[in-house]
Amino acid sequence: MSFYMEKQKTGSTPYILIDESKGYMKMSGKSFPEKALDFFGEVITWLDGYLATDFGEFLFDFAMEYHNSSTLKVITNMLMKMDECAVSGNKITVNWIVAEDDEIMIESGEDIQEDVHNLTFNVVVVDE
Repeated sequence: MSFYMEKQKTGSTPYILIDESKGYMKMSGKSFPEKALDFFGEVITWLDGYLATDFGEFLFDFAMEYHNSSTLKVITNMLMKMDECAVSGNKITVNWIVAEDDEIMIESGEDIQEDVHNLTFNVVVVDE
């Protein structure tokens, strides 16, 4: 049975969708929970297990408007795990989706893009 999770956004947490049967995860909105590691715990646990399988292809759409430093640390750790997993031949694509006027998020995505070498990492700038 495939894992499926959908969490609606709140004032301080993002929308999260995981559809394992489609090899898809999406996060959007704003993220500044008091304890980011606790908030993302279920996602991290699922991702660790998923990356240990031979899943073939995985797509992660990351469309945050804002995140605090503790969220960025959690997301960066997740992306590094994905990058390590992509070495084994699984195709992982990350779309870092940002508004064209959001220089901070664009720069954040570009910084991460320089650190990942095995997955496809796209900084997607959209007109909003």
